[in-house]
Amino acid sequence: MPRRLVVILGPTAVGKTDFSVRKALEYGSPIISCDSRQIYKEMSIGTAVPDKETLAAVKHYFIQTIPVTTPYTAGDYERDALALIGRLFDEGHETLIMTGGSMFYIDAVCEGLDDLPDGDPTLRASLWERLETEGIESLVMDLREKDPLTYSRIDTKNSQRVIRALEVCLVSGRPLSSFKSGGKKRDFEIEKIGLYRPREELYLRIDRRVLKMISDGLEDEVRSLLPFRDCQALQTVGYKEMFDYLDGKYPLNEAVRLIQRNTRHYAKKQMTWWRRDGSVRWMEAFD
Repeated sequence: MPRRLVVILGPTAVGKTDFSVRKALEYGSPIISCDSRQIYKEMSIGTAVPDKETLAAVKHYFIQTIPVTTPYTAGDYERDALALIGRLFDEGHETLIMTGGSMFYIDAVCEGLDDLPDGDPTLRASLWERLETEGIESLVMDLREKDPLTYSRIDTKNSQRVIRALEVCLVSGRPLSSFKSGGKKRDFEIEKIGLYRPREELYLRIDRRVLKMISDGLEDEVRSLLPFRDCQALQTVGYKEMFDYLDGKYPLNEAVRLIQRNTRHYAKKQMTWWRRDGSVRWMEAFD
């Protein structure tokens, strides 16, 4: 039997966790998480880490393993995930289940990433200064002009990613999107299953998930992370809005509204990204 990696992908809140557990139990496989935020130790509620029962039902990898103070890239994940996949195949698994919603992580494993140019600390500092003085929209407009493909795909509310994409453009003279090699050969078969739901249903699930995060204690989790708020890991939806709420910029109900809205925007970007991939086999998700 050929070795096979089944990648279960789809927008946030579509139902990947439950579907992946069923598939993992069917194949006797662990679950390889492909989520760029669930990998951080201190981030649980705001990243919708699977509950204890789910984690106990199936062995999970790359769940809460990296401190928020440690930068971790798609290239790091490509290296670590491929090493794990090789070891699990050598141990006798014929089919492995990978699941998540992080587009760059999934592409890194399935297609590979080119080496990005070294950063320029002086340039990066100037971009962060622009962020403080001009706001994120000014940088986003620059990115849209220099690299429209990356602009259409990344979370433009994530200042860390916007600045990194601009830095690559300015240092190399090439758009970040041109560094995706898309041609590295893997010694195993890859099958991609994409889950989707009608938009209204998905958006309702997103809104309910955010409300559950609040009731589960998201405010306390974010408050505990205040000393680390400038870390790359925390430049993401759910945490940035709550930091602003704790700063007194707006009331809690406005923070909730913004998290719901920005999560819906991110889900739309995820679907836009994967709809371009003709290798994905799409299935409607059901409760």
